[in-house]
Parts: sequence; structure tokens; C-alpha cells
Amino acid sequence: MNMKLLFMSFFVLLMAVPALAQDDLKIPLIEVEGFSERKLAPDEAVFSIHLEEKSMKVNDAVKVLNTKSNNLADALKKAKIKDYKLVADNYSVDINRIYRSGYARDSGYIASQNLRIVTKSTNEDLQKIVEAIQGAGDMSFNLNFQVSEATQKSLDDTLLVEALKNAESRALLISQTLNIKSIRVHRVTLNADPAPYYQKNQMLMRAESADAQVLIAPEEQSIQKRVYVKYTY
Repeated sequence: MNMKLLFMSFFVLLMAVPALAQDDLKIPLIEVEGFSERKLAPDEAVFSIHLEEKSMKVNDAVKVLNTKSNNLADALKKAKIKDYKLVADNYSVDINRIYRSGYARDSGYIASQNLRIVTKSTNEDLQKIVEAIQGAGDMSFNLNFQVSEATQKSLDDTLLVEALKNAESRALLISQTLNIKSIRVHRVTLNADPAPYYQKNQMLMRAESADAQVLIAPEEQSIQKRVYVKYTY
């Protein structure tokens, strides 16, 4: 019964979309986009590490992978790094299937896991984290700077209000220019929030020697909000 109701609701929604479009054609409209933006310094640094181990036996592959993860956790503790989180996710064990000359052959297993070290972008121990990763074994990493989810959420309502006011300002300018006496809101569409983007290079790395330090230069990111508003008159 629930599936039947769900199907009927979906059918009604599909029928309503063309009706709304035809309704818009009959109504005089002013359509505008509202835009707001904040440029922020990243407040979060994320080290991303992908671990992978191949072996003919599942237990052997898993054991080596767990050892690498534990070595990293121990190295971070020994370095006495402040204010960080070590997050492990996307753990998987798959058949190691090799393709050669059009033929597939199974050769043991591949165990893999993603690790993330999350900390503040202003953490003075960023270099210590790099050294801990390097000292934990054969690991490579990516370092990204980002605006944290908490910071983005704290700005969400403010950006929405500013985007709506921007749309209203544009619509009023159009109406005044065209001598339209009054306008009112007909429909508002909130666009999906785009991911923050970097204004400049997020990181600068140098490695002329084995003990070279990582030079980090995080730059501003842009948080944006867009709305589409239709006014009628």
C-alpha cells in the first residue's frame, strides 16, 4: 500500500512540473539570480592516506594493513601532537585480479583502507604530522586545507539572507528601470550549495633533501550561496 501511495505521489509530481511551467508562461515575470559570497581562510587541515596490501591469504593482507595503521597511530602519539583526529574508513578486501593479454587471473587478495588525520590549519605541529607519517612506514599522503563543516553551517543562514536581498535588489532595479510600479515574489528556488573553492594554490611543498621541511601556505576559500527568484507584477 505504501509503494502504491509513493508511486501516485511521484506521478502527481511529474504532472505538476509541466503545469507549473505553463503557469509561468501566462504570468508576467522578472527572473533574477541572487548571489552571496564569503572568502575565508581555511580552518582545517586534512592529511589523506591510502593504504594497500597484497597477499595470497586474506589474513596476511589484513594483518599487515592493521600493523601499518597501528604504526601511524603510535607515531602520532609519540610525537605528542596536539589537537588532531585519526579517522579510518573505507576498509575493504578484494580479490587481486590481474588482466594480461585479454585473460584474467586471480592472484591472492588486496586489503585497502583510507586514513585521515584532521587538525586545525593553524596547528604548529603540521610538520610533526608529516614526519610521523614518514616514520610510520611506506606511506604517501595528500594534504588539503578546507573550511570546516561547522564553519560552513554557521554562515549558511547569513549567506542565504544576503543572496535573497541581492535578488530583491536586482529585481527592484529592473522594475524601476522599466517603470513597473510594484512587484511581488512568485517563486524562490534555492540552488545546491557548491563546494568551497580555493583562490590560490593551497599548499607549497619542497623536498630538495630527505629532511626537507614542508612549506605550507594555505590560501582563502570562497563559500557561496545562490538563489533564483521569480517576481511577478
